[in-house]
Amino acid sequence: MLDVLDLFDDHCLTRTAEDIATELEVSLPTGYRYVRMLVEAGLLQRVENSCYTLGPRIILLDHYIRKADPVLREGIPVMRELVQQTGFDCVSSGLFGTQLLDTHREAGSAPAALAYGRGRPRPLFQGAAPKVIVASFAPAPLHKLFDTRQAEIVRCGLPSEWSDFRRYYAAIRKAGHYLSVGELEPQLAALAAPIEKSEGGVWGAISLVLDTARLAIVDTDRLAHLVKDAARRIGERLA
Repeated sequence: MLDVLDLFDDHCLTRTAEDIATELEVSLPTGYRYVRMLVEAGLLQRVENSCYTLGPRIILLDHYIRKADPVLREGIPVMRELVQQTGFDCVSSGLFGTQLLDTHREAGSAPAALAYGRGRPRPLFQGAAPKVIVASFAPAPLHKLFDTRQAEIVRCGLPSEWSDFRRYYAAIRKAGHYLSVGELEPQLAALAAPIEKSEGGVWGAISLVLDTARLAIVDTDRLAHLVKDAARRIGERLA
């Protein structure tokens, strides 16, 4: 029944009970029963033309997620300091299963117009935050990612050979940060660093986001130092 919730995305914001039954390959009575139970739970709501969309209970659950998220609890104060130091937007991101999501944004003095925000899945192979997160993968998971998503990797302009792909991400991991310029949105640049776990791996990443035009007048080495220091401090608080 909970698979119903996965049927909604940016391309399909509403569904009929018939759609749901067809997509899940269940009988129509079963589809109607799933819809009725999810509406009663507040996870779906009925809108126009006998269609259903995600329900208000999810808003409440998101409120609880924000309060319980240890990265946000420990990271937001540090992110706010980083915004005060630079004037740029600061965004936290994490990998949840196979989806890269932004989890929080602290706006700078001139907030950027971002196409992505909390909860909207981002491409895994474009942009600063995804690249520092993927760079944290151990060799075996990285190789599996390469094997299963090679077509997408090539479309994003990354190396098509495993050895080159591995070296590409090893260089990002060694640097401890990554600067993307127009990779996800042509007018924006982002500089990200990973929030590392003490036992290995990462909690996620934080990024500073700025207009590409500002790159000619800012000290990117200093920004990299500030972002890495902020990510380190968040990691220490989480430890």
